[in-house]
Amino acid sequence: MDTKRKKFIKKIIQHVLMIIFTLIMLYPLAWMVMSSFKQSSDVFVDAHTLIPREWAFHNFTEGWQGFGGITFTTFFRNSFVITIIATIGSVISSTFIAYGFARIKFTGKKLWFVLMMLTLMLPYEMVMIPQYVMFSGFGWIDTYLPLILPTFFGVPFFIFLIMQFIRTIPTELDQAAKIDGCNTFSIFFRIIVPLVVPAMMTAAIFSFYWRWDDFMGPLIYLVTPEKYPVSLALKLFSDPSAVTNWGAMFAMTTVSIAPVFIIFFIFQRYIVDGISTSGLKS
Repeated sequence: MDTKRKKFIKKIIQHVLMIIFTLIMLYPLAWMVMSSFKQSSDVFVDAHTLIPREWAFHNFTEGWQGFGGITFTTFFRNSFVITIIATIGSVISSTFIAYGFARIKFTGKKLWFVLMMLTLMLPYEMVMIPQYVMFSGFGWIDTYLPLILPTFFGVPFFIFLIMQFIRTIPTELDQAAKIDGCNTFSIFFRIIVPLVVPAMMTAAIFSFYWRWDDFMGPLIYLVTPEKYPVSLALKLFSDPSAVTNWGAMFAMTTVSIAPVFIIFFIFQRYIVDGISTSGLKS
């Protein structure tokens, strides 16, 4: 009885600690959401409280009006265009490359794989200037090409993730397909792709989040405000020469994270499946 009681008390303590840590981690998000309903002048005056003294629902309508006649409808459309196309490109290209590394034998395979993995260790600041010079020479500045086109040549993290998943698939399936007359592409499309859907969905979710949240890329390559995504448009609320509308800024920030939450909660099971099995090998 004492042992059961100790286990019961231990579980209670664990749950209490988890609840406390969860509340601590969620507090900044809750503060941002509740600040979107506060008057702009009360955001930092009542920063210690979550509940607004006066609910300002007009923050959302004011924020959605945007700047200079450009509404957030345009900014959201730009974000979806960049994010969706880049996500499709990164997942498809990474799956092709991962299949090559996992199943196809070719000269210099280990060398190319090592070089690909080394790119994961390069900080973005190290390649930022060379990339800008290269894309500027191509005449791609103030276009979406620098933000989208590179994803069609594979993303190293996704390649490694999907490749590890492919390695869990028995090679006997490939051999059986070859006996039935399938070539390399048939094996890829008919056998490999249907089985690696969890890993592909995991890559798609990560890609969607990274591209939607990307600030540095659009800041470097985009000049025309009409082409700004949401991540860059939110910066326009902060104006050192005028009074910043904090309520509207927090309102649009709250709206901007909604797509990420929706995607995550709909496809979260694929994240668990994709990551939990990608490290296993048959």
